Amino acid sequence: MLDLRQPLAPRAVLVRLGQLAGDLFVQYLAVQTEVVERGGLAVRGFGDRAGLLAAGVVLAACGGLVLYGVLDSGEDEKKPENRTPTAAVTYEVTGEGTTDITYLARSTSGEAIVVKAATLPWRKTVDVPLGDEPTVSIILGEKGGQARCTLAIRGKHVQSATATGTFGRATCAGTLPERADTTEG
Repeated sequence: MLDLRQPLAPRAVLVRLGQLAGDLFVQYLAVQTEVVERGGLAVRGFGDRAGLLAAGVVLAACGGLVLYGVLDSGEDEKKPENRTPTAAVTYEVTGEGTTDITYLARSTSGEAIVVKAATLPWRKTVDVPLGDEPTVSIILGEKGGQARCTLAIRGKHVQSATATGTFGRATCAGTLPERADTTEG
């Protein structure tokens, strides 16, 4: 029996409604059979309402599918329970040529992401967990040159630095609020 006091997933409701409709259909057909004599033979037939009942079952199944479509959000039923709040961080490196870029973004391993020989200009916006320090570092190659890194948190410029010369280096870093602040960016 379908217990409406307990919350059910839409799929479970649809399956149970289909089972109930099928059970009712079988019970109805068992009660509505009649014996008719045709050509000297006794033939078991169904009442005139069998077609009407079959149409009702099909209509109920279609209604169940529509209900399922309305109730199903299309998302997985398993949602992360404890999502870490983040802030949008934009890293940008300008200049000419190529440079190695290392930056921090949301990752399961907690390791920085390294882009080798990135063609400049380069720009990336990522989510960084609150409490972490967003950082972007650049290292010029053997040919040297000049490159500038900039860091913006939630659209506001925080820091910039310039690397020059052979194997020149520069780092831009900022501070995000602690995780206790639940404001997401």
